[in-house]
Amino acid sequence: MVHLEPVWVDAYPFTATHVALPKTNLLAISNSIGYAMCGALDIALLRTQLASRGIVAVRATGVRTISELLEGTVESCTQSAEALGITPGMPIREALRRMGAAEQGQSTQNG
Repeated sequence: MVHLEPVWVDAYPFTATHVALPKTNLLAISNSIGYAMCGALDIALLRTQLASRGIVAVRATGVRTISELLEGTVESCTQSAEALGITPGMPIREALRRMGAAEQGQSTQNG
């Protein structure tokens, strides 16, 4: 089963995605800039083999629901997330705020 729902972090809109798989869940909260995801995310792959793509992504471990992901902390992140000021240990909500601000800044520049 796949469940999508809107999530707001302050004034910033995101899409929460929950994919129920046998014995596990895949969780992600995303906007057009990047995403926060559960422990299934392979940050090492994104930081090395896919680094040229400039993916903004953060990983939280030990989370089983979208609510837990929102309340989690950044365990690891990509270089492009670091360029937004996101660091390990930061609350996921703060990382999402930075992605939301970056998206808003991008739309202001384009609009």
